[in-house]
Amino acid sequence: MKFLAITLIVHAPDPITGIQKPTYDRFQEVIDNAILAEDLGFDGFGVGERHERPFISSSPPVVLSHIAALTKTIRLFTAVTTLSLLDPVRAYEDYATLDHVSGGRLELIIGKGNGAAQRELFHVTPEDQWERNAESYELFRQIWRNDKVSATPKFRPSLQDAEVWPRPLQTPIRIWHGSATSRESVDLAARYGDPLFSANVTNPIEPYAELIRYYRERWVHYGNDPASAVVGAGTAGYYSTRNSQDAIDTYRPVFQDQLAFQKRLGLEPVFHTLEDFVERSSALIGSPQQVIEKVHRYHEQFGHTVLHLHADAGGLTDDQHREALELFQSDIAPELRRTIADPPWGASQGSGTAIRAAAGDSVPATV
Repeated sequence: MKFLAITLIVHAPDPITGIQKPTYDRFQEVIDNAILAEDLGFDGFGVGERHERPFISSSPPVVLSHIAALTKTIRLFTAVTTLSLLDPVRAYEDYATLDHVSGGRLELIIGKGNGAAQRELFHVTPEDQWERNAESYELFRQIWRNDKVSATPKFRPSLQDAEVWPRPLQTPIRIWHGSATSRESVDLAARYGDPLFSANVTNPIEPYAELIRYYRERWVHYGNDPASAVVGAGTAGYYSTRNSQDAIDTYRPVFQDQLAFQKRLGLEPVFHTLEDFVERSSALIGSPQQVIEKVHRYHEQFGHTVLHLHADAGGLTDDQHREALELFQSDIAPELRRTIADPPWGASQGSGTAIRAAAGDSVPATV
């Protein structure tokens, strides 16, 4: 099993102290957490993309490029790249450049993105967001694979024997499809033989497990080898100590502030008590053995081989956060690595007849 630390770069007051760091300090914290993740032995570090409050993650290529300069081995993920909002040509230029400056350590997780404010900012509607996402992805992958591209997309100007530079270092880059609740994104991943990354954050296990089952069904439908499907999954939170009660007691005020934040936004919480949150959500809170058992319980449903933890302290002190990550790598990760197989890692692992058939296709006028 492989492990990522990810951040959406939330910029808001600390849920415990009420203090909001200056923007500069918040970015420095992200950079420090990426270096820490590499030092502790995490396999990847991910930066989200959001274009609305309370996030300052509007430019992941810039943040990841800086992290690339300060690290050597950790793979660099986007979580997610919102292709429904972006010009795929410009996105390709940014990420092909990042792939080179990172030494071929880049992996993309794409998705349509969430939030009405960012849709309005880019003039994307709820009705066309999925069509934009699919069209942008298909054009993006063509550019990554071909020296010249001709296409007549619906949502951007047409291309005729267009050359887009620089040419990539990884040929092609591996692209994961991030999915929270949508069959559209799952089907797109299966159609092209790409790995799936389940958000697995907001709800209990059932809707995510159902989507992953659907992904595997569509994977076979499109002519791919069932054994080659790759799935990753997120977590709703992580905090582990040697004694499970200590973990619960320390995390309780963090959870209470999460509840209060949801209520301020007018959201109805899915989990009303910490005990329910620990039992039915994907949060990994407790002793190392409890965390291991819960990951295995989810693995029985998902068959996932990549797991992400949040890179940010999120209401814990810096010392508590670091100690919990150190405990994860010393007592939890080794057992999970021993008992759950690794996914293909490093180079792009696209497979199946769908990819070979689609690699050179032009983007249609409609998707």
